[in-house]
Amino acid sequence: MLRELVSFQSVNDEAAAKPGEPFGPGVAAAYKTLLARAAADGFDVFDADGWGGHIEWPGAVTDERGEIVQAADQTLGIPVHLDVVPAGDGWTGDPWTLEERDGKLYGRGTADDKGATVCVYGAMKALRDSGFQPEKNVRLIIGLDEETKWSGMDKYIEAAGAPDFGFSPDGDFPVIHGEKGMMTFELAKKLEPSRETGLRVRGISGGNAPNMVPDTCRAILAYESGAPDKKGGKSKSARGSGAVSAKAAQQAEAQAAAQVKEAARAFCARAGYSLTCKGRGHAIEVTAQGVSAHGAHPQLGLNAIAVMMDFLGTLPVANESARDFIEFYQECVGFETDGKSLGIAARDEASGALIVNAGMIDLGREAAILTLNVRNPVTRNEDDVYDALRPTIDRFGLGVVRLLGMPPLYFPADDPFIEVFLRVYRENTGDLESAPIVSGGGTYARAIPRAVAFGPAFPGEEDVMHQKDEYIREESLMRAAQIYADAIRILAGKDFRLYP
Repeated sequence: MLRELVSFQSVNDEAAAKPGEPFGPGVAAAYKTLLARAAADGFDVFDADGWGGHIEWPGAVTDERGEIVQAADQTLGIPVHLDVVPAGDGWTGDPWTLEERDGKLYGRGTADDKGATVCVYGAMKALRDSGFQPEKNVRLIIGLDEETKWSGMDKYIEAAGAPDFGFSPDGDFPVIHGEKGMMTFELAKKLEPSRETGLRVRGISGGNAPNMVPDTCRAILAYESGAPDKKGGKSKSARGSGAVSAKAAQQAEAQAAAQVKEAARAFCARAGYSLTCKGRGHAIEVTAQGVSAHGAHPQLGLNAIAVMMDFLGTLPVANESARDFIEFYQECVGFETDGKSLGIAARDEASGALIVNAGMIDLGREAAILTLNVRNPVTRNEDDVYDALRPTIDRFGLGVVRLLGMPPLYFPADDPFIEVFLRVYRENTGDLESAPIVSGGGTYARAIPRAVAFGPAFPGEEDVMHQKDEYIREESLMRAAQIYADAIRILAGKDFRLYP
C-alpha cells in the first residue's frame, strides 16, 4: 500500500487544477486510489469534491450485554495528508519509487505523511477484522494540502463537520502536547533601474517551499553598461550597449566572469561551502549548494540562500537596489534561525525559542521577494511577530505580504488527554523516560477540536522529513501501526469519555 502511494507525485499543483482536482492530478490520483481501496475493503468513504475526504468505520453504543442500542454519538478523527513537498535534488534513488535498503523504506512521503497514513489504515482494518466494535465513529480524515495552505481541510470540515476529538500521526512519539504558532510571509522590495556600469545581479532563485530549508540557490550575474535602453530604465549588456566596442565588451565580460569564478573559489576555500560557476550566454550562473531539512528544524540543514547571499556580499555588485537587498539579507537574516537580527526573537518556558526559515527567494529586475516561515512560541501570536518586525522592514523599505497564519496549539503535559497517549506509548514500548514534546512543526491536529500529534517518529530517530532520501524504518512502521491500533481501541472504546 505504501509503495503504491509513494508512486504518486502528489505535490500541490494548483496551476493544473480542474473541477474535482483542486490540487492537481498527482494529489488527486493518490487520493482517489486510497478512497477506492477503502471502499473495496468495506469502509464508508466520503469525498468533499476533491478538497479532502474521510474513511470511516461506524461505531455503535452497546449495553451491558454487548447489544447495540444506538449509533455512536461521538467521532474520533485521525487527520493525515497525502500531499508532499517537492522531491528536490540529490536523491540516491527515484523519490517516487519505494526502495527498501537495510530495513529502511525510501521515498518521498514515507515519513511525512504517507507512511503514517498506511499505519493508521492498517490499524483500523486489523481491529475491525479482529471483531472489535468501536463505540465511537473512527474517521481517517484525508487532507490534501497540509504542506501549503490548508484550504482543503477547511472545505472538508465545512462539508463533513469536525470530529469531537482525535490525533494526527504526523509528528513524534511519545506525544506532542504543544505546537508553536506558524506563519508564512513574504518580504518584498521594489528594485529600481540602475545606471551603474559593472557586475550586475540579473536574478536570484532558490527554494522549493517555505517550510523546507533550500538545498540549492542560483544567481545570474553579468557585466552590463549603465546606459538605459530605448524603452528607458533597463540597461543593456556591455556587448550591445553601443557605449563600448565589441572587443572591449568581450574583454569586460571575460574579466567579470573570471572575477566571479576567482571570488567563488576563494569563498569556498575560506568558508567551506560549495559553489559552482558556468557560463550562460554573456552571463555567468552561480549555484550554491545547501542541505535540505524541515522548516521546523532549520538548524539541521544548510540554507543555500544564505550561502549565496553571503557570497554575493563579497562581490562589487553594481545595481544598487539588488545590492541593498543583499545587504539586508546579510545583516538581518543570514544563517540565523532565531530571528534575532530581524528583531523578532522570542522565547517562552513552555515551547522554547522562535524559529525562522528562509525558504524561498525570487529576485528579478523589478522586485525581490524573500519568503520566510516562522514558528512562534505558544504564548505569542502572529501580531506580536509583525509588530516586532516593523522597525526592520521600515528601515530597509520592505513590504510584507501575509500568506499563512496559524495559532499555536497547547495542552499542559499533565492534561488527562495527553496522559492517555503517553500511557499507550509506554505500554507498547517500555520507554518510561521520554516525555511529552512541544514541537515547531504544524499538523492537522490544529484543524480539529481537542487533538494532538502522536507519532510516527520514535525518540532518537533521524529527522528526514522534507529532506532528500526520506525514509521510514520498516520496524518503526510496524511498531507505529501497533501503537495506533491500541490508541484507537482505547479512544474509541466504551470506557473513554472526553472531559468537559
